[in-house]
Amino acid sequence: MFDKLSGQQSQSVTILGATGTIGSQTLDVISQHPERFSIFALSANNNVKGLFDLCEQYTPKFAVMLQEAAAAELSLLLKAIHSNTVVLHGEAALNEISSHEQVDIVMAAIVGSAGLHPAMAAAKAGKRILLANKETLVMAGNLFMQAVIDGGATLLPIDSEHNAIFQVMPQQRSRQLENMGVKRVLLTASGGPFRNASLQELKVVTRAQALNHPNWVMGPKITVDSATMMNKGLEVIEAHWLFNALPEQIDVVVHPQSVIHSMVEYIDGSVLAQLGNPDMRTPIAYGLGYPERLTSGVSSLDLLRVGRLDFCPPDLERFPCLRIAYDALNIGGTAPAILNAANEIAVEAFLAEKIGFMDIPHIIENVLTASSIGQVESIEQLVAVDDQARRSTKQHINTLC
Repeated sequence: MFDKLSGQQSQSVTILGATGTIGSQTLDVISQHPERFSIFALSANNNVKGLFDLCEQYTPKFAVMLQEAAAAELSLLLKAIHSNTVVLHGEAALNEISSHEQVDIVMAAIVGSAGLHPAMAAAKAGKRILLANKETLVMAGNLFMQAVIDGGATLLPIDSEHNAIFQVMPQQRSRQLENMGVKRVLLTASGGPFRNASLQELKVVTRAQALNHPNWVMGPKITVDSATMMNKGLEVIEAHWLFNALPEQIDVVVHPQSVIHSMVEYIDGSVLAQLGNPDMRTPIAYGLGYPERLTSGVSSLDLLRVGRLDFCPPDLERFPCLRIAYDALNIGGTAPAILNAANEIAVEAFLAEKIGFMDIPHIIENVLTASSIGQVESIEQLVAVDDQARRSTKQHINTLC
């Protein structure tokens, strides 16, 4: 992809979701290259103390909280230390710091559908977008990809799997995989903490067990998604839009070591893989420095210590969320948006210990089956679909409680 920003000595960065895991790791990489990057704006949902600490350290021009009350609290804290950071709140403010003329790079790391609008704003403004928000592509893949093209933006996937695929794809990119000699893409999955659990064991999984991922350090929602393998299902949908891959050109392979982050198979039989330690600073550094490589702080991969690389197919009976995601992708239209909304609410209920672990796929499939599916026409339509799916999911949950 052509990057109109290449060659600049210093680039201005907005981080959406700065207090989360991806946001923190982005700041860690940026801190290693102070001559190359400056922080323009930081945002957080409701973590006032966390964003205050970051503002004190990085002195951004803007800080954005989602809620007005949280913004008022942050503003008072910053005034007490005579900070010049301007505090804003709400969706309009997120859009502003994503599309501002002084911004070069936007790290889109807000979890959930709340990240859709600012990512769209960045695309329309022609920014370099480091996309770590799955829901933007899952909900509005066609609209977002068109906005990237129309706005002249540079899109770099930050999910370790899609970043790996991007790295081993041909440099001369085409909208058709066959034209690049690509047969299929293979997304690797760790299998999460319940890779070897029986169906009976999965029925009694606790919140604490689901949040204990064996390889990756992530936020609670995405960690539960990894445990149900919905995370991989959402990545299948993302891969469809990012690489213009048909559902049958996207395979999932369980790889417990999380050393191979994903692979691309070519029509001549070659399979290219990207390997590395399971540390999100690698794809973040790749996105920040592209097309150059930057030091990330990640330790070298010791294959002798890893010793072996194992692979097996995903079990769709024990992890039906992956099958349901493929179903939504094949149905198309608003189905992925409904899937995403139902999953967010179901995971939220599981984390609140209102429903069981295996209730999550059951609820999602019921909502998807009962919903009316239409063609995607606008962001406004998707917001309405998202809202309806959330209400339907809550109704299903209430029948179980």
